[in-house]
Amino acid sequence: MTSIRRLLSRLLRKEDVRSISRRYFISNGFDGTLTSIGVIVGAVLSGIPDGSTVIQIGLGAAVGLGTSAVWSVWEIERAETQTEIRRIERAMLTDLQDTRVQREQQGARFIHATMSGLGPLIGVIVPLVPFLFEGSVLSMAEAGVVGVALGIGILAVFGAYMASISGQRWYVSAVRMGLAGLVVAAINLVLPG
Repeated sequence: MTSIRRLLSRLLRKEDVRSISRRYFISNGFDGTLTSIGVIVGAVLSGIPDGSTVIQIGLGAAVGLGTSAVWSVWEIERAETQTEIRRIERAMLTDLQDTRVQREQQGARFIHATMSGLGPLIGVIVPLVPFLFEGSVLSMAEAGVVGVALGIGILAVFGAYMASISGQRWYVSAVRMGLAGLVVAAINLVLPG
C-alpha cells in the first residue's frame, strides 16, 4: 500500500499526468454541470412536485455520466498506454512487463479515470443541493433558480481555473464558461412541452 501511495504521489508531481487529468476533470465536469442544469430546468418546468424526485433523477444522471467518464477514460488510456509501452519495447528491444514504466502507466491511468469520474459527479450533484431544502426553505421554482445559479457558478470556476493555468484573464474565461449554463437553461425554457 505504501508503494502504491508513493507511486501515485510521484505521478501527481508530473505535469503531463496532472495536465491530462485536469482535461478529463474539466471536460467531464462541464458535461455533468450542463446535464444537471438541463435536468433541473426540465424537472421544474414539467411540474415535478417535489425536490426529492429531482434529486433522484439527477443522481441517476450522475451515475450514468460518472460511470461513462471512468469507464471510457480507463479504456482509452489503457489502449494508449499499451500502444506507448509497445513502442518503447520495440525501441529498447526489451519487455517492459512488471517494470517501473508499466506501473507508472497503470498509475497514471488510475489517476486519469478517477479525475474523469469526479468531474461529472461534482457538476451534477452540487446544483441539486437546493432541492434538499425544497418545501422547507425553498419552493420548487426557487430551488431551480438556485440550482441553475450554482451550475453556472461551477462552470465559471472551471473557466477561471483554466484561465489561471494558461495565463488568460480569469473573468473572461469564467464568463465564457458560465455562458454555456445560461444557454442550456434558455434552450430548455423555450423547448416545447
